[in-house]
Amino acid sequence: MDDIDRASELETQQRERALEARKQSRPAGTGYSHCFDCDNPIPEARRKAIPGVTRCVDCQQIHEIWGRK
Repeated sequence: MDDIDRASELETQQRERALEARKQSRPAGTGYSHCFDCDNPIPEARRKAIPGVTRCVDCQQIHEIWGRK
């Protein structure tokens, strides 16, 4: 195994640990039934797909856009 292979393996391990840590930090449960920002209902499919979701799709997109600036 050369240096490039070791570096690639290390990167893979770090990525897997980071993803697992992110997964563990998410709140359990189905999240809110209504959006934290606009109070519109959050569809059940979204709440099941993203445990702990707090925003509807539109508000989440706005939140992500403003978070980048």
